[in-house]
Amino acid sequence: MDFYEVIRTRRSVRKFKADDMPEEVLKRVLDAARIAQSGSNRQPWRYIIIRDKARMKEMLPVCGDQSFVAEAPVLIVACGTNLNFNRGGYMGDFSMLVDVSISFDHLTLAARAEGLGTCWIGSFNNDGVKKYLEIPNDVQVVALTPLGYPADSGAFSENTNRKSLEEIVCYEKYE
Repeated sequence: MDFYEVIRTRRSVRKFKADDMPEEVLKRVLDAARIAQSGSNRQPWRYIIIRDKARMKEMLPVCGDQSFVAEAPVLIVACGTNLNFNRGGYMGDFSMLVDVSISFDHLTLAARAEGLGTCWIGSFNNDGVKKYLEIPNDVQVVALTPLGYPADSGAFSENTNRKSLEEIVCYEKYE
């Protein structure tokens, strides 16, 4: 699949087939996250893969009760460790969030290239997820995503509700 088609057609998927995915497909998606760039190559991410349906359902209260989170064959939890690296002069703790988000975006795009759906979950209770998954205190949950084959055949239609380039790009200075 063409890279730009992957970008144009990656959408949030909230309905999944029960079909499991081949292990080699999952590994390719995770490997895309692994090789992502990060500030000073620090790679502050760690991924938790959940396949047990009962565990997924038990997580719903700490995931905003979004039932679709437990419908896919896999739930991925992206975690980050604060490396106390102040990139950009103001980022401080946010540096880890940027790096993990870059890695997570690689994961979602690789999933789309494999025909898999994702939905970047930002509505969750960090402390609740950490407690349930026994995540250490110095590690934060950055995002979650269900991962599976979309139930809807039109799940990957292009989203045309985007600002134009003229609305988002400035040249030489901020205007």
